[in-house]
Amino acid sequence: MNNSIITYQAVAKYIRLSTHKSQRVLKQIKGKNYDEARLILEFMSYRACKTIIKVLESALNNVSQQTNKKVNKKQLIIKEAFANKGPILKRFQPRAQGRAFPINKPTCHITIKLEIQ
Repeated sequence: MNNSIITYQAVAKYIRLSTHKSQRVLKQIKGKNYDEARLILEFMSYRACKTIIKVLESALNNVSQQTNKKVNKKQLIIKEAFANKGPILKRFQPRAQGRAFPINKPTCHITIKLEIQ
């Protein structure tokens, strides 16, 4: 018997969110099954949740696409969920007396890996 466990993943790159704020939400869903995670994300009041739901759905579609059959959502476990730092968009805000105030707009790359239990 071959007990190889296959993981399926989805990645969203260059998302205009802070890595720390995204990671805070991703910690909540790590280790949960798909239905639980989706429910948690629906009712959390963070801006990152909308994007993470899209990535989670993309990972689910990747599973069904690669296995060529319908998968039970209760058997899907979120094995990994993390956010890596992306490039920082650097802007300047004009201030009084000819000064400039730097504004850093962070981006992140969100990765979610699913596993069939």
